[in-house]
Amino acid sequence: MDLGGIRQQTVLAVLLLDANRTVATGRLMEAIYGDDPPATSRAQVQICISALRRLFAAHGGEEVIVTRSQGYALRADDEQIDARRFENLVLRARRARDGGDPEEAVRHYREALALWRGPALEGIDSRLAQSVATRLAEQRITSNEDCLQLELDLGRHHELVGELTRLVEEYPLRERLLGQLMTALYRSGRQAEALQVYRDARRTMIDELGIEPNERLQQLEHAILTSDESLDAPQAPAPAGAAPQAPVPAVPGMLPAGIADFIGRAEQVDVIRRRLTVASDGAARFAVPIVVVTGRAGIGKTSVAVHAAHSVMEHFPDGQLFANLHSGVSRPVSPLQVLERFLRTLGIPGTALPDGLDERAETYRTLLADRRMLIVLDDVGSESQVLPLLPGNPASAVIITSRSRLAGLAGVTHVDVDLFDPAHSVDLLSHVAGTDRVRSESGSAAALAELCGHLPLALRIAGARLAARPHWSVEQLVGRLRDETRRLDELMHGEMGIRASLSLTYDGISEEARRLFRRLAILDSHVFSGWTGAALLKQPLLEAQDLLDDLADAQLVEVVGTGRGVHTQYRFHDLVRVFARERLAAEEPAAERGAALNRVLSGLLILVDAARCREFGTCPQVFGEPEISQVLPDELVRQLVTEPIAWFERERPLLVYGIRQAAQAGLGELCWRLATTAATFFESRVYLDDWRETHEIALEAARGTGDKRGQAEILYTAGSLSFNEQRFGDARREFEAAVELFQAVGDERRTALAVRSIATMERMNGHFEAAAEDYEKALGIFRSVGDDVAAAQTLHSLAQLRLDCDDPEGAKTMLAEALTLSRSGGDRRVTAQVLHRMGLAHLQAREFGLAAGAFEEALTVVREIGDSTGEAFSLHGLGIARLRQGRIAEADAMLHQALEPAGSSRHRLAEAQVLAGLGELALVSGDPDQATVHLRRSVSLFRGMQIPLQEAEALTLLSEALRASEADAEADEARARALELTERLDVPAGRKIRERLGVKRPGGATRTLT
Repeated sequence: MDLGGIRQQTVLAVLLLDANRTVATGRLMEAIYGDDPPATSRAQVQICISALRRLFAAHGGEEVIVTRSQGYALRADDEQIDARRFENLVLRARRARDGGDPEEAVRHYREALALWRGPALEGIDSRLAQSVATRLAEQRITSNEDCLQLELDLGRHHELVGELTRLVEEYPLRERLLGQLMTALYRSGRQAEALQVYRDARRTMIDELGIEPNERLQQLEHAILTSDESLDAPQAPAPAGAAPQAPVPAVPGMLPAGIADFIGRAEQVDVIRRRLTVASDGAARFAVPIVVVTGRAGIGKTSVAVHAAHSVMEHFPDGQLFANLHSGVSRPVSPLQVLERFLRTLGIPGTALPDGLDERAETYRTLLADRRMLIVLDDVGSESQVLPLLPGNPASAVIITSRSRLAGLAGVTHVDVDLFDPAHSVDLLSHVAGTDRVRSESGSAAALAELCGHLPLALRIAGARLAARPHWSVEQLVGRLRDETRRLDELMHGEMGIRASLSLTYDGISEEARRLFRRLAILDSHVFSGWTGAALLKQPLLEAQDLLDDLADAQLVEVVGTGRGVHTQYRFHDLVRVFARERLAAEEPAAERGAALNRVLSGLLILVDAARCREFGTCPQVFGEPEISQVLPDELVRQLVTEPIAWFERERPLLVYGIRQAAQAGLGELCWRLATTAATFFESRVYLDDWRETHEIALEAARGTGDKRGQAEILYTAGSLSFNEQRFGDARREFEAAVELFQAVGDERRTALAVRSIATMERMNGHFEAAAEDYEKALGIFRSVGDDVAAAQTLHSLAQLRLDCDDPEGAKTMLAEALTLSRSGGDRRVTAQVLHRMGLAHLQAREFGLAAGAFEEALTVVREIGDSTGEAFSLHGLGIARLRQGRIAEADAMLHQALEPAGSSRHRLAEAQVLAGLGELALVSGDPDQATVHLRRSVSLFRGMQIPLQEAEALTLLSEALRASEADAEADEARARALELTERLDVPAGRKIRERLGVKRPGGATRTLT
């Protein structure tokens, strides 16, 4: 269930924490805003409560939140709230413990702890909520410690090591946890590791707190050093008459040593432990437990596998076998060679070794038939390498590491090892380079981790370089790594190197896959789709996708997102991308690189143009270069843009990067065509930053080559951006410059578009005659060239002029024609705009039912095309229509719904109109104080946008609200300002405002349009 914004989540959290008790409105205001709530805070709480009630009602939860005299209460049973269930289960556990039933206590504790799915109230940045979250977190860890102590007393130390290790990493200063981990390790025969835990903890406490561990922990260390018998695990009495055990024979121990500074990966290690130590049911109990640890080069697969293997050694008393199969080298180790080593280790003399692979595999399985052994196979390249090395006895188990998922192995558990998060990255740097050193330059350490791509091998190399050069600062190494051309040279230390690791993988793939890998580095975008591979190689999509899958199998690229088939997307890791660019420069001629980039950018232009046609009815342009249209097959284009908005959201980063790359590569026409074609999507999806950035780049590129048409196109769409952002002065200058350039290149239609945009600005400033003249001029051109959509938009604007001049019937006539033209042109966005204005015409004619119908039809269209700004305007219009009909509750719901898309689209005009509507609603509902809050904000927005007519209308309502609140002086000021504005608005709308304010214009008549 989507709970809405952070305010709604905060309100719900506070109500839940005090379920079935009244929560005062003031407490909710404090939870949201802290000690300095704004004047609108009470209204915002009411809005949140209303939204939550609607949300619960939509999911069958009527009357969950009830209103009380001083606030609100949320009604719920204890069993419906995890925090209450947790507390009740912990209480039962303690009663069972005190009653002498530790097994029952552990069961209740574990059930309680299983309710936690992450930090309590995560993401809610409220002081009040976080204080409760801190208390809950303390209860959680204390209960966990109590449970672990009971399990240690029950002799379950083997099973607890992994969990305790994870908890100590999370809570390194909790001495009770440290003592429990030391005890569990000691009882598991790992005395040295238990002592290392103490030494690490002591160093941390001295560094961070300046104190020694408590006396109890110091005594425990001494007891471990002296092997004190009091630390031994509780023993069950031996059965009477039991024979003494025979000596345990020597067992193979081929596991490499674990890494002393092993960091993170607790979840992956836990998965491996569970798979290898928990008995299977059904048919699975006859299968050998196999875990495949998968990840890219340098990610730490071997470290995870070896660490997990050490943690489960006690479950495999007959020994451990280990082999590195070196899949990345030109001649990987064969299973025949591995079996020779394993059989010798298991006691078979060289003279008795079978010659063939099958015979060796049979001997190997026979030797393991009655043993419990753990086999670790590192760096496996394929299923054929590993199949002869699998035991036949399910009492044994296998851990495999590979860069491929080895999907051909049946019934395996896959464990994916990914990059470190920033915290673990810095932690690893601290372990290798020194805690004090890293902590003293924490900002530089975070930057270093970022430049290492959070890849463990790169982090370890960087840490080792710092450790080897104590005179270097962390910032010094950061500076060296920032130069991408030197980065892989810097990430080398001794025999460790990122380039060498990646080269092994690169050399192991086919030549065609290597070519695609190199060429993908041409793109500045880190994310790319399958079609880009086809364009780069000039090959069919299926062949390119096969090669991309080869790269993904080799962990050189990774699949991202949820797209499938032609919509699948891939991504480079930063360091892999640096390596690919090195290979590109070394192995691809400059001419080939340039041609490949041109093909991708041309394909991108074809796709964005086709998507615009499908979504908005603005159909494909005729490209100046015929080879552009040949880059991608028509059927592939159709498949890719079947859902245009979804396609745009996936490809938006590539579009922005592509426009920049086109400019850098001197592909000026491609650059401005991409920018202007994408502008329709940037506008409808409200990506204003992308719109601005791409047009600045494209305008500079067009000016650099003296391309007048390109400059005109960019200036025209840049003017639309400025208009959207209500920077009307900039918009006017850009439209006028576009008119001059379009006239210079002899393009009448584009000239008319720019003239029409200027007319709209004239209308909004109250210059109606000038606006009408420009609209008519543009309309004549559009009719002459047969542009139905542009003509519809112009009629739509002329209709607004009619409404401003109190002529709704004339407006409706124009809008009827505009609706026919927009539908015949297939532009759904323009159709929605015409329907919206038709609703306004019906409102002005007091035809409220017809108005509501038009707004509802417009709302359907804008929601289908994902136009959040259009949704805000449509909901506002529908709310006003319901208000005029006297349907107050529906008006309230519509106008509050309109606030969200108005805010999310950052469209100040939409927000201002919605706030004015909410002010009028509050005034009608008898709440002048709330009306004043909304109307002040509305007036401020209209004033900032320099829209005098709508500012005057909002000021008139504000004057009435202030008067009702007995703020007469302020009411007079608002009235005076409204009168001042309407003096310059000699049109019926301005006259109506003056009449509402009690002033009649001398002579009575005002100008009208003919």
